Amino acid sequence: MTHPFPNPAIAPMQRQQVRDGLLLTAERWQRAHDYQRKRQNLHYQSINQPGIVCGLGVRVIPAPEEVAAQYRDNRWVQIQPGIAIDLEGNPIVVPHQINFRIATELKDSEPVTVYLVAQYRDPDQLGGNSDREVVQETFRIDERSRPPERSDVELCRVLLRSSQQELLRTPADIFFPGYGDLDLRYRRQAQARPQGLVQIAQINSDDEDCSRNFFNLTYLLRAVEDIYPSLKGAETVARVTWDGDLHPYELLYLTGHQSLSLNNHQFSNLSSYLKSGGTLLVDAPAQSTELIQSVQALAQHLQTPLKSLQEARRDHPLRIKPFLFSALPIMDQTRIQLLSGGGIILAIGNLGGLWGLDEELQRSRTDIRTAQELGINILHFAWKRKQTINLQSEEGAIDK
Repeated sequence: MTHPFPNPAIAPMQRQQVRDGLLLTAERWQRAHDYQRKRQNLHYQSINQPGIVCGLGVRVIPAPEEVAAQYRDNRWVQIQPGIAIDLEGNPIVVPHQINFRIATELKDSEPVTVYLVAQYRDPDQLGGNSDREVVQETFRIDERSRPPERSDVELCRVLLRSSQQELLRTPADIFFPGYGDLDLRYRRQAQARPQGLVQIAQINSDDEDCSRNFFNLTYLLRAVEDIYPSLKGAETVARVTWDGDLHPYELLYLTGHQSLSLNNHQFSNLSSYLKSGGTLLVDAPAQSTELIQSVQALAQHLQTPLKSLQEARRDHPLRIKPFLFSALPIMDQTRIQLLSGGGIILAIGNLGGLWGLDEELQRSRTDIRTAQELGINILHFAWKRKQTINLQSEEGAIDK
């Protein structure tokens, strides 16, 4: 599965070979400097992710007096000085305030999201006067009506509609901006690069309870980056069936009450998925005896019987990585049970019910955080299992 920020290209670096008597030319001088710049960018790409370092705030302003009358409207913002680093490791330095007019035309009745982005510009690729002794690295501020490109750093976005009178506004609530409000929620900060990305898919079936924890899975994925920054959860939870392509996902999530019954094709599909490094998490309510027994029978059929965490080694990764567990969380006054074997994890007691919002605000923070940490241990187990198995395959998991 592709990392949200792709690894640098795997290619050998070339540098200028220096020796006595070497004639210094512009080409050789440029080659020596390009090597240092590419090496620095490679270092940044390898251990960090792109984003804003500091500043680059955006605020609504009146139209500047010096602009032509036809452009004096409610479409103006001011971008503050600041620094960002793009996907290639290039620094974007904005040294002064910039007044910018949102020029996107609203032709249809459907709302349009406009993205304001910054982009690094290499002076060597811009042409211009080549006789100057010093050139300044620069940038470009642009707006887009589609999601930002790989080389863009998002500064803000705004949702516009054609019926709107007052086009741009400062939001009354920064966490819930409306039409025409500047939205800075999706700005990404430059920070350490996560070790890997975990993709989850929920298994859909004819069991009416198969989707009951779908939104809680989303809450768990959102919590990963804050609780354990070395791992990143995918932005969305996919939905698949036993007949679909299971291999893109590190973790499959199944819940419900009905007995698990697979035909020969579905069994073969799941077996192939598990052998390739995938993990199946079955989150069974305590009273769903049919589902629990059928999963245990499936594990026996795969010749990987399930063992409880108490029976497993004391250094089992589900128990110690990244969080150490001496006791499992409690759901509705009953302690969660965890069994595993051969890539199958069976959680008994509705673990996923603790990952999301409790509408009545009755569950303790300790119970929710403990369940989330156990969930992160499961995600880490799934990611590490697939990564390690893939490293022993022909592909070598270079995109992890």
